[in-house]
Amino acid sequence: MLFRRTDLPLEERIADLISRMTLEEKVSQMIYDSAAIPHLGIEEYNWWNECLHGVARAGVATVFPQAIGMAASFNAPLLQKVAEVTATEARAKHHEAARRGDRGIYKGLTFWTPNVNIFRDPRWGRGQETYGEDPHLTAELGIAFVRGLQGDDPKYLKTAACAKHYAVHSGPESLRHSFDARCSQKDLYETYLPAFRALVVDADVESVMGAYNRTNGEPCCASPTLLQKILREDWGFEGHVVSDCGAIYDIHAHHKVTNSPEESAALAVKNGCDLNCGRVYPALREAVAQGLISEEEIDQALARLLRTKFKLGLFDPEEEVPFANVPYEVVACPEHRSLAREMARQSMVLLKNENNLLPLGTDLKTVAVIGPNADARKVLLGNYFGTSTQLATALDGIRRKLEPDCKVLFAEGCDLTTTKPGYWGDSPKSGFAEALAVAERADAVIMCMGISPDLEGEEGAAANSDGGGDRIGLDLPGMQEELIKEVAALGKPLVLVLFSGSPLTVNWAHEHVPAIIQAWYPGEEGGNALADIIFGDYNPAGRLPITFVKSVDQLPPFTDYAMAGRTYRFSEEKPLYPFGYGLSYTTFAYSNLQAPPELAIGQDLVVQVDVENTGQRTGDEVVQLYIKHLSASVPTPRHSLQGFARIPLEPGEKRTVTFRLSPRQLAVFDEDGRCLVEPGVVEIFVGGSQPDPRSQELTGEKPLSIRVKLEGSTVELPR
Repeated sequence: MLFRRTDLPLEERIADLISRMTLEEKVSQMIYDSAAIPHLGIEEYNWWNECLHGVARAGVATVFPQAIGMAASFNAPLLQKVAEVTATEARAKHHEAARRGDRGIYKGLTFWTPNVNIFRDPRWGRGQETYGEDPHLTAELGIAFVRGLQGDDPKYLKTAACAKHYAVHSGPESLRHSFDARCSQKDLYETYLPAFRALVVDADVESVMGAYNRTNGEPCCASPTLLQKILREDWGFEGHVVSDCGAIYDIHAHHKVTNSPEESAALAVKNGCDLNCGRVYPALREAVAQGLISEEEIDQALARLLRTKFKLGLFDPEEEVPFANVPYEVVACPEHRSLAREMARQSMVLLKNENNLLPLGTDLKTVAVIGPNADARKVLLGNYFGTSTQLATALDGIRRKLEPDCKVLFAEGCDLTTTKPGYWGDSPKSGFAEALAVAERADAVIMCMGISPDLEGEEGAAANSDGGGDRIGLDLPGMQEELIKEVAALGKPLVLVLFSGSPLTVNWAHEHVPAIIQAWYPGEEGGNALADIIFGDYNPAGRLPITFVKSVDQLPPFTDYAMAGRTYRFSEEKPLYPFGYGLSYTTFAYSNLQAPPELAIGQDLVVQVDVENTGQRTGDEVVQLYIKHLSASVPTPRHSLQGFARIPLEPGEKRTVTFRLSPRQLAVFDEDGRCLVEPGVVEIFVGGSQPDPRSQELTGEKPLSIRVKLEGSTVELPR
């Protein structure tokens, strides 16, 4: 059979294989659990696999910090390394399972990762899966993750990555199967699409997943605008499109755009959705009989799916596929665990450090560790996770760091959510006395609070969410704040550690607790990484990838997809903690900011700055570049991140950091969504934070700035 010949051109092999299939066999390959075709020697294949932060749901794997935590590292090369390791473990696990006849769910090589939706509202339960609220940060980290997953072999993909959920998708979870996310063309092209475009155009992502919702009236998984016009025609996407799970059923059952499974399946395939995660595409056989779709259109979709399988080497001899002999022993090996620890250390954000309380000395005699998240394993994981061989909780990490020289006392204090007496009258404050007892006996107190994946996540997955996966409020739930207040009243040195996948409105704590760390859902090595930071073995440098508002009152309605009033780019409200913010145990100074005073439209803009570690400790600095348009013909964001670099510096060391900005990064978007580079003046800000007043208030530092005049005629760039 010609399709088995690896010396033939790929398209010839695909055409030969399709020619040998019946219509029923073709359709059987377009469902996520595609069937075996014995007479062709084709094994069954399940397309559904996940790897947001390590191989998920398929048994043992290294568990890295949740995506939002990795985003806080502002370190694209490190994310790429995490993705490379994930793909290595994926290959080892896939081939070991296949050799034993297991080709079931979560055993394949097609990973529905990364999630590059914009975290536009902090109430969204799945925001933890994203890289935050900024399009540029999301795009750069997404590109890195895709490249790590897919590898750089000239013939074969290491694994196939997927950009999801396309497009304009970020809650509410309870409405996702029927909701119409309406947005302007300006918001679409300025905020919601750039990361998807970057993954397609710059990273050559193999797959795109359509979202559940409608966007401006069209179901995303059958949208001629999104799938045909933008994705394939404008961006030149040549990979395959998969539906979100159950999304094709939604087209007739909930969106009411079609009247039957046959109509939904035909509409989706004709508009470019090749693979159904769900059970609707078997109706394609009847759809052909009814004249709703032709077999040639089915062949076109099938060809895209088969192309991915060929590129993964699934039809080729193992000895010809460079990744087929990855030894199983690499799974969860010590080197990968070490990377998980480093990623966790780089992800954590120091939000407050009054009078340099941190790092704590290791000469303490007694430390109290208090809180419902101190010894909780779930808060290490987030959602979409694998099975770790060893989870290090905060309590584990602190004990490992201090004992036997220091006594570590522990009290849970309260649970995450309870505010009312139980059935038998047990008080929600019943653990307070124990917490206060251990705190009173300690030289320092570490309180591990926040939320958990039970309170935020996907529809149906967050068991105790008050918003169908989302959160209605952003305050610490239960009796946590009251417990913090009572412990704080003892006057002990107090460190508050927050575990969450999204912002928390900890206004009281910010005013009264001297040290606060945002730990996210930090993965299997989270507790060890946290202890490294608290006791000074590692200098934190994480930055917030999302704004921490002071109150939900600062937010527009959740269902409003207009960007006005949202994220640091468009909100006029003063936040609790701004996007891009994070402290260090050392200090940095910026100098010698250079950029040309004039630049011809169409040229790259090169910006340089010197950064020096002026403190006493080695540390990383996250250098951030923002652009503000001073004379645009259309409304623009207050300022936008367009460059970042995380650099290590020894005390006294100075480095020159160079940014090269493309014309697209200097562009504005008009009301029609056109991408325009206009003549006028842009202001460039470079520093360790945003140029907003709140960042300056919290850090005591002001970014450097310089103005550049763009000269020439307006140029419209491809969207």
